[in-house]
Amino acid sequence: MHRHVNGVKTAVLLALLSGLILLAGQWLGGRQGLTIAAVLALATNGISYFFSDKIALRSMRARPVSEAEQPGMYRIVRELSTAARQPMPRLFVSPTMAPNAFATGRNPRNAAVCCTDGILAMLHERELRGVLGHELSHVYNRDILLSSVAAGLASVIMYLGYLVWLVPFGRSSDDDGPGPLGALVVLLLGPVAAGLIQMAISRSREYQADASGAAITGDPLALASALRKLELGARALPLPPEPNLQTTSSLMIANPFRREGISSWFSTHPPMAERIARLEQLAGYRR
Repeated sequence: MHRHVNGVKTAVLLALLSGLILLAGQWLGGRQGLTIAAVLALATNGISYFFSDKIALRSMRARPVSEAEQPGMYRIVRELSTAARQPMPRLFVSPTMAPNAFATGRNPRNAAVCCTDGILAMLHERELRGVLGHELSHVYNRDILLSSVAAGLASVIMYLGYLVWLVPFGRSSDDDGPGPLGALVVLLLGPVAAGLIQMAISRSREYQADASGAAITGDPLALASALRKLELGARALPLPPEPNLQTTSSLMIANPFRREGISSWFSTHPPMAERIARLEQLAGYRR
C-alpha cells in the first residue's frame, strides 16, 4: 500500500514537471515554443533513459571491479540479488575517500552499483549490507529511471529560459508575448519550481528505498547505523560542488556536499535524523 501511494505521488510530481515545461514553452513562444519544449523534453528523456548509468559512473571516475578485488561486496550483492530473484548488477568503485554509494541504470538488467573507497573503508560488513540493500531497492523500484527523467526534465526548464532569451522565436515586434522580461522570469523562477518538484521526488524515493532495503536485508538497524556514519563522513569529506557531480548527487545514499543554512532546505535528500528514526521504528523502537 505504501509503495503504491509513493508511486502515485511520484507520477503526479513528474506530470507537474512535464506540464511546467509545456506551459513555459507555450507561454514563451506559442505553438512554436510548445513544439520546441516538447522536443527538448523527449530528447533529454531519451538521453537520460539510455545513458544515465554511463554519465553517473563517469562523473565519479568509477571503474568496474572484479570479485577478486572486492569479494565482500560481491558476496553481499549476490546474496541480496538472489534472495530478491533479480539479476546481479555490475559493481564499480569510485576512487574518492568521500564516503558514499549509488546505483544507476534504467532497469535491473542494466543496473550498476558503485561504492566509493571511503565508504568501503568506513563501514563494517553488516552496515555495508544495509547500504547495498538500499541501493538495490532503488534499482528494483525503478527509482534510478525516475530520478534521471526528473533531472532531465528539470534541466529543460533552464534550457527554455536561455533559448528564449537568446532567440526570440514566435514573436514579432508588435506581439503581446512575454518578451525579455518573460524569458527572465522563466530563467530565474522556472529552475526553482523544477528543483522543488525534483527534490520532492528524490526525498520520497529515499524514504521508500530505506524501507525496501531494510526489508531485503531484514536488518533496519544496520542501515540506520551506516547512515549515522555517512552523515558525519560526508560533512568531514564532502565532494566538491562541481557541475558534473550535481546530477549524480541526487542518486547517492547521502548528500555528498556540505550543506549549511538555507541551502539545506533545498537538498534532494531528506533529513538524516528522520531517515534514521523511521528505520528504528521499523525495528520496533519507539520515538
